[in-house]
Amino acid sequence: MSETVTVNELATHDSAPEPTPTGERADLLEALANHRHFLRFTTRDLTDEQAGRRTTTSQLCLGGLIKHVTAVERSWAQFILDGPSAMPDFTNMTEADWARRSDEFRMLPGETLIGVLADYAEVARRTDELIATHPDLDSTQPLPKAPWSEPGARWSARRVLMHVITETAQHAGHADIIRESLDGAKTMG
Repeated sequence: MSETVTVNELATHDSAPEPTPTGERADLLEALANHRHFLRFTTRDLTDEQAGRRTTTSQLCLGGLIKHVTAVERSWAQFILDGPSAMPDFTNMTEADWARRSDEFRMLPGETLIGVLADYAEVARRTDELIATHPDLDSTQPLPKAPWSEPGARWSARRVLMHVITETAQHAGHADIIRESLDGAKTMG
């Protein structure tokens, strides 16, 4: 049976990090929290079936977008701690690896919207805690091997967080288009 997610249930997935950051960290985390909210808000009052439905010519669905953003945030947060070993070597991925990665963009059998949102909330909580407590946002790690990475490039914890904010904002926009195509609902306006 498919469940409908209400706005109140979405609100329960928001939690404040401990300790409370200030200054730049607070500003960055607030920007990320705002984009997370808009992304989650696009799923309000949907069933699991609706969250998994493609409504545009792309392969994207709302539940899949949230899964993808969750995976991206999880891996980049781990990158801050462990460097490139937290991510695959994208230059050596097989077709099977890419196929598994594409599962991030869709709802798989047995997955629920409530489950996807709960996973996202837990990853968000851990990221917020990491950023609030990380000793130095200027600390860097070498980027993982990928065709799109400049060889030898390093990213600071700050730049990683800015990338996660950008990725979340971009996919919140995708989600809004998918939701409007689904049933006419909009995040804003």
